[in-house]
Amino acid sequence: MFSKLFFSVSVTAFSLGFAQHINTQKLNDYFKALDENHKVMGSFAIADKGKIIYTNAVGFADVESKKKADINTVYRIGSITKTFTAVLVMKAVEDKKLALDTKLSYFFPKVENADKITISDLLSHRSGIRSYTDNPLYSVYYTQPITKEKLVEIIEKAGSDFEPGSQFTYSNSNYTLLAYILEKVYKSSYSELVNTFIAQPLHLKYTKVGGKIDSSKNNAHSYAYEGNTYIKSPETDMSVPGGAGAIVSTPSELIAFMNGLISGKLISNNSFKTMKQFKDGYGFGLFEMPLNDKKGIGHNGSIDGFQSGLFYVADGEKTFSMITNQSGYDHQNIFNTLASAAYGKDITIPTFEVVTLSEEELQPLVGTYVTKEMPLKFNIFIKNKTLMAQATGQGEFPLEATSKTSFKFDMAGITIDFDPAKKLFVIKQGSDATTFTKE
Repeated sequence: MFSKLFFSVSVTAFSLGFAQHINTQKLNDYFKALDENHKVMGSFAIADKGKIIYTNAVGFADVESKKKADINTVYRIGSITKTFTAVLVMKAVEDKKLALDTKLSYFFPKVENADKITISDLLSHRSGIRSYTDNPLYSVYYTQPITKEKLVEIIEKAGSDFEPGSQFTYSNSNYTLLAYILEKVYKSSYSELVNTFIAQPLHLKYTKVGGKIDSSKNNAHSYAYEGNTYIKSPETDMSVPGGAGAIVSTPSELIAFMNGLISGKLISNNSFKTMKQFKDGYGFGLFEMPLNDKKGIGHNGSIDGFQSGLFYVADGEKTFSMITNQSGYDHQNIFNTLASAAYGKDITIPTFEVVTLSEEELQPLVGTYVTKEMPLKFNIFIKNKTLMAQATGQGEFPLEATSKTSFKFDMAGITIDFDPAKKLFVIKQGSDATTFTKE
């Protein structure tokens, strides 16, 4: 039910006249509302049949120097990188350098179950290899350069969670290994492969494997907004995510990449069809995502304080992309709003009115809440005069009061309505609603 909990001062918008059915002003007003309430900084784009019809850049690329973002600001895209890696693997299959049933043991025999794990298993997250980013030690080394040999050693020691092919579990280890395999079979760096087989054919100027963030080159830093101030996020060294998350780009160039994939400019139509064979909602570097009443295919990503998404909807041939470098708002809501605009539907401008409650007013809501619907508890507590919530196994998050008993967490699209007399609350996220009762 609950999502894993993972905009500023200026707005630059640009739209093309032939987007007759897009209410550009209303969409601009939507982003202005997010911007003025410090809910998002980032860049957004919509395409119709591969043609860009709307772009918008919000906030700062670099808060410290007051450098404003524009539509060519370059952002880290996180796990959308996996779609690029999957395309390169399918290219290698077409070039007879790999087969989907090639065993991992041919390249990395010390990985647990390597003799059972295929390239297909890695692409579809069905290998069972534990993700190295889930290891507590990841937080110790992720900002420092790491050698391939050391990262492979970490993956080897991480072990396996299940028999290969038996189930789906998302793991960054899969795509990091795939990038290393590509380097072996092509005898070229992953960065060179991205440039040779994707960026150059599509004439992409900004899309590449990233390095250290350089604001003088219009690279965006990422931030959190806390206590009425922007806090710069730590910077992952790009040797760590590799083929799982090291690419940088812009929303418009991500759309060009998706259009190139769909139109057969990168790999054959048959290879693209293979990528779209979804099982448990995931194909090869692609997954399915609802956008209002439509269904999109693509990927999203998260790295440092960056969040990203790229999705194509076959119905109407629309493509949506966004990359944020600070976010305190539900990205599903943003994507649904972009889709509403693209399909000529009305857009709701959010309001962010909140009320201030004293600790005495918050105290009756404090406690541990349970439900019969799932083995999940919620701890509601006060921290720095703010009501906080923390579900079992998840991080704590702040609740903003909209009344004495109603609260919200915009980043995940969560609302919580308390009934102190009955000692319960109802939590809503999307169409899901669950009642929790105080122990």
